[in-house]
Order: sequence, then C-alpha cells, then structure tokens
Amino acid sequence: MPTSPRPETPRAHAEQHVIAELNASLSAPQAWISPKFFYDALGSRLFEAICELPEYYPTRTEAAIFERNGPAIASVVKPGATLIDLGAGNCAKAAKLFPLLQPAQYVAIDISEDFLRASIEPLQECFPHIAMSALGQDFSSRLALPDGVRPAQRLFFYPGSSIGNFTPDQARAFLRRARDQCDLDGAILIGIDLVKDKATLDAAYDDALGVTAAFNLNALRHVNHLIGADFDVRQWRHLGFFNEAEGRIEMHLEAREDLTARWQGGTRAFARGERIHTENSYKYRQSAAVGLLGQAGFQAVEVWTDPAGWFALIYARAIAD
Repeated sequence: MPTSPRPETPRAHAEQHVIAELNASLSAPQAWISPKFFYDALGSRLFEAICELPEYYPTRTEAAIFERNGPAIASVVKPGATLIDLGAGNCAKAAKLFPLLQPAQYVAIDISEDFLRASIEPLQECFPHIAMSALGQDFSSRLALPDGVRPAQRLFFYPGSSIGNFTPDQARAFLRRARDQCDLDGAILIGIDLVKDKATLDAAYDDALGVTAAFNLNALRHVNHLIGADFDVRQWRHLGFFNEAEGRIEMHLEAREDLTARWQGGTRAFARGERIHTENSYKYRQSAAVGLLGQAGFQAVEVWTDPAGWFALIYARAIAD
C-alpha cells in the first residue's frame, strides 16, 4: 500500500459548513463528493484543458452554435443587460459575447473566488465601459445577489451544460431560484447537453490522455486541503461512463486497494473496488429541457442547436406565476 501523505491543515478560514458537508457526504453509505469541489485553482485549469480535448464535444459544439447564431441571439437579448455568469470560471465564454450583447454590467459568480478574480482583472482593462464584479459563491444551494447588482434586465448566463450536474428536481429548484431573482424583463441563456449515442458520451468523460481522470482525482487533493484529509490519489482510479437507464453520465473514484482515509471530523475504511461518486451529468431531450424551464418559471423563446442535434442553447424569459 502506498504511503499516505501527511494531512494538510485546513485553511484557517475554512467554513464549518464545508467541513460538515464533506464529513456527511464521505460518511454516507454511498460516499460522494459534490462536483463543486472539483474547482480549486488547479481543477479550474484542468477543466480548461478538458474543453480542448477532441473527445469533449460540448465546448466546441456550443461555441459553434454561438458563432452561427450570433445575430439571432443579439436580436432577443437587448443591449444594456445585467449579465450574470453562473460558474464563470475563466470568464472566456461571457467575454466573447460582450461585443455582441453589449451588457451594461457583468457579474461573474464561481466557487473558486481567487481564480475568478484573476480572470476578471484583464477583462476589465479590455472593457472599461462595462461595470464588472466577481462574486465567490456556492450558487448550487443558494443564489444571493448583492445590492450592487442592477435589478433591471437581468440575464442569467449558464452555458456548458452544467445544469446536468443537478438531478432534474434539483435543476428545477435551481432554475426557480434564478427566476426569483428576475423581474419580468429577466431571462436566462442556458446550454443543455442532449441525449446521444453511448460511445460518444463515454469518450467525452474518459478521454485517452487521462485529463478527465486527473480532474476527477484532483477533487481528493482539494478535499485534503479543505478538511485536513489524507486521501492519496495513487490509491484511486477514475471511472466515467453513461448510465443509459438513468439518462446520465456518472463519474466515480474507485479504490485500487483496501485503504483507510481520515479527515477532520471523521474516518472511513474503503474496500478495494468501493467508489466515491463525484458527478452526474444528465442529458436531456429538447422537449424535456424546454419543459424543465417552464416548470421553473421561464418560457423558452428561442432554441438553437447544432446540425447533429447534440447540444441546445436556449433563451427563455421570466414569466409571471
């Protein structure tokens, strides 16, 4: 058995609710780690690398939809919007839209605040006429916009199919929270990955270079840092596959051998072959995606897809209850 590294001391300012959340999820009968914990600074950069892989179709497919339909998107999104970028990461997707959409304000939201602030600084220099702010927040469970965010013409921007990380019920609740932050001039522009053949989906989440494996394993390193755990990534392997019965991609970390992991507040023995569930990514049929938005208080106005029908970009307006 490889020697475990010395546990890292949790950051002095680590929030107790993060410790409690990870302790509960790692101690559950089926251990799991929320996918939001992929995104420390290294995880964010690894995801950028994933988006460059030939197997990972969502990024380039969505980008092609934006490029092909730019004028049509601009015709429904009027200038002067408050563009609220959920899961902004390096802010690159939103930045490409600035000349097209001409927002008055840009609010970038992500869980990795340090990475986010580093990303937004050069953008402000390039677009000094757009008011910009970075907000470090876990919006998966709570969406709270500060007073400085203009209430008028809010446009939530949620590209990249991240909505699939929620179960359908969670996705509905999340979209409802966004709807509750909108006046009737508010809207959402969202990317949703559509159902397709299993081979294409499997390859997208288990690439030949192993970048997705590194991204998944890095979650253990992040957990070590957050709660003083002693996970050794050498003792784990990445699994990523499409579960056809559930209609979702699943990612897991599987123990290569019998091992024991310790962290602030808990300890657990893992048997060889036991898994930690790290991500789901649900895939939707177009009609189901439109229906999901409707149940959350948004009415789909436009749906743009690629020629193969692999991915959908949907613009939906807030509607009265």
